[in-house]
Amino acid sequence: MPDHSLKIISPVDAFKLLKENPKAVLLDVRSTTEYLLVGHPIGSIHIPWIDEPDWIVDPHFVTNVRKILLGGIAENTDPSPVLLICRSGKRSRDAGNALLHAGFPEVYNILEGFEGELDEQHHRGTNSGWRFHGLPWEQT
Repeated sequence: MPDHSLKIISPVDAFKLLKENPKAVLLDVRSTTEYLLVGHPIGSIHIPWIDEPDWIVDPHFVTNVRKILLGGIAENTDPSPVLLICRSGKRSRDAGNALLHAGFPEVYNILEGFEGELDEQHHRGTNSGWRFHGLPWEQT
């Protein structure tokens, strides 16, 4: 019986999985402002879980993911691994659980997220996260 629980993966292992499996997809679920101004992993697809101006969970999130991954097909028949990243790994966990509940079979939450947890000076990116590990990213 397949395991349909949310898988946990480090940023370094996520990057490795993305390089080794061309079917794997990296979704950045942060807000539009974060994605554009803070930066994002190169090759990621932006589908916000929560976005401005209302800051509520997008009720169309799962549908939007299906549109990107499957061209709008209602059933998820593609076993492509879906990797989710947010700022620190919390929103991506919630978004990942929504995808699992909707029937996506292989979903990963990238621990540490893009910027990681706050350090003692309340700064991000100094002790964990995608950027901290020197993985490819860009800013627009």
